[in-house]
Amino acid sequence: MSKFRKSDDREVPGISSGSLSDIVFMLLFFFMVTTQMRETENKVMVKLPEATEVVKLERKDLASYINIGPPTRTYQAQYGTDARIQLNDSFKTTTDIRDFIAAERDAMSEGDRSFMQVVIKADQDVRMGIITDVKQELRRCSALKIMYQARKAE
Repeated sequence: MSKFRKSDDREVPGISSGSLSDIVFMLLFFFMVTTQMRETENKVMVKLPEATEVVKLERKDLASYINIGPPTRTYQAQYGTDARIQLNDSFKTTTDIRDFIAAERDAMSEGDRSFMQVVIKADQDVRMGIITDVKQELRRCSALKIMYQARKAE
């Protein structure tokens, strides 16, 4: 005659998984939006010089980067301490720049090729001769839109 009857034949109710997929997709979307993928690994040390005039890139997907500087400590035993040119993930010479620019142009759509820019990230202590050689090679392969990456003057 009691209102509350205790029975031993009860089962534990199952966990509802209806909203589980919503939570998983929400987390996936959050991490896709907030994560930045590094395109290349820096193999050269670059301490950027100060800039007096700063222009922001409109579309970073149209920019190809050339890093110039001394190798990082992990690569100094193999390559020395002289300034090196890094194209994508490997050390190259000025003669390889033509193939690099051709490959970057081929990866772009036909309409975007005319807007391609080359960004030179050079260490502030790099000799000007290396940068001049890179610029001459860029002229030979008709990559005339060149920008230099620098840090803002404080």
